[in-house]
Amino acid sequence: MYKAKYLSPMIPSFNMEETVSFFKNLLDFNVFMDEKTYAILCKDNLNIHVLPAGSNIGEMEFYFEVDDIEQVWKSIKDKLGDMKVKEPFDREYGVREIHIVIPQTRHLCLLDRQ
Repeated sequence: MYKAKYLSPMIPSFNMEETVSFFKNLLDFNVFMDEKTYAILCKDNLNIHVLPAGSNIGEMEFYFEVDDIEQVWKSIKDKLGDMKVKEPFDREYGVREIHIVIPQTRHLCLLDRQ
């Protein structure tokens, strides 16, 4: 049996520049590739691919697991501007989360772990 190591989501965006900027400037991802029609962003052992969205894009959520959610919150809370955000909160199943709607997408980024 094989071992799955990483999840590399494909995120459709209505504005590639703004979506790439979200990951680069807010969550400190490095830009591996940034073309008008495709971008790949990396942080540690994670990859996120961004591509232009069609008009019928659906909603999607994904967990971006971190080792210290309070540290993440302290580092991003003043950079969020008018983004739709739910501050850190505890879930009934024992996880602490921050919800952020990624700009120019219909995607919810859920950061978790205490």
